[in-house]
Amino acid sequence: MSEPEPERLEEPAGEAAPPRAEIPFWSYRDLFLLAALVLPCLAAAGVLVGVAFAVLRVQPAPRALLLLTAQFLAYGFWFGCIWLLFHLKYQRPFWESMAWKGRLATVAAAALAGPPLALLIGFSGAALGKDNTDIPMMELLKDPVSIALVGLFAVTLGPICEELAFRGIMLPLVTRSFGAAAGVTLSALPFALLHGPQYGWSWQRVVLIAVAGAAFGVVRLRMGSTQAAAAMHATYNLTFVAAFLLQRSLARL
Repeated sequence: MSEPEPERLEEPAGEAAPPRAEIPFWSYRDLFLLAALVLPCLAAAGVLVGVAFAVLRVQPAPRALLLLTAQFLAYGFWFGCIWLLFHLKYQRPFWESMAWKGRLATVAAAALAGPPLALLIGFSGAALGKDNTDIPMMELLKDPVSIALVGLFAVTLGPICEELAFRGIMLPLVTRSFGAAAGVTLSALPFALLHGPQYGWSWQRVVLIAVAGAAFGVVRLRMGSTQAAAAMHATYNLTFVAAFLLQRSLARL
């Protein structure tokens, strides 16, 4: 994989504007700090959501609603920390720094690549053989409301937040230090491990998720756009959601 050209931020207008900086301008110390903030953000979100649901008497609430609301709030806290880091320490904008850009044709092309990747991963999973590991995530998909909530999150906020984290923050930093191949691989590994609990730590599924994460990383580097990677990720997830709904419908016949 060839080395990507260094990305640059446009220099803000005005005489007092700081000099133009390459992306990534953040450091490994920043990355480790952000990683250390993940658990506190999750804990704070969990407490706030639990209290809010109790005060509003949203009981009994679907477990999927509780978990997804807490996860979304935790993402909000965590990305708020990144926003503060960029603005206070580096005086840089958030979205532009995260390479959230791309022409419509570029993003659309990436989105069209999502379903073929999902089919490839699905067939590869079948080729690896039947996996009898229980899937904890299936516990969330027992009623129509939960299925709708999980499906909506999987094709909207989930891909956006995950791509910003792994291909927006981590990949450019590792790529600068060790090259494109290492950047793609090393950002795909924690992405796969993040999903491990959802799939009962099935090694087959974790490996396949890592492969999908590597594909998102390649798109991010080739197209220079985290937005394109998120679009591909969204349609990838959408394909699996559609397959689940189709399988569920056929099982009822």
